[in-house]
Amino acid sequence: MNLFGVMDVSSSALKAERVRAEIVASNMANAETTRTSEGGPYQRHHVVFAAEEEGGFQHSLVSRLVGDGLPLHGVSLFGEGLTEAKSTPGGVAVASVIADNRAPLRRYDPQHPDAGPDGYVAYPDINPLTEMVDLMGATRSYGMNASAVQAEKNMVSSSLEILK
Repeated sequence: MNLFGVMDVSSSALKAERVRAEIVASNMANAETTRTSEGGPYQRHHVVFAAEEEGGFQHSLVSRLVGDGLPLHGVSLFGEGLTEAKSTPGGVAVASVIADNRAPLRRYDPQHPDAGPDGYVAYPDINPLTEMVDLMGATRSYGMNASAVQAEKNMVSSSLEILK
């Protein structure tokens, strides 16, 4: 594993968990939305994660340095040739955000403006408890990855102190 491997993996997880938290917040905000621009009640959304392809921070750094014409020429910057280091597998990316196809909940409320002729209103099938559990999972995962980045920073700082 190279120097930036942990940061690559953790940064991809931070981005993915942020999207997951935003989707959960959107679901909770629209729990009572009975009318959308597409028609009908709001549909709950899910985030689908997938293993990330090659790239990340190291790839961006190398392409930026080489792209700007800085002469690397196989120079070993961090013990291993920066251009020769392989990217670290294990990152995550948001593959897609999909809508839940469950049928809406029907509540009898004849005074509601979106009530049908029978007096029932279609509400999104969103359970706030399920959304809170999903949000707590996203928050925990985000915190763990932030801790991993902090540990990596401490390791780099300690390595630099040793080299002085």
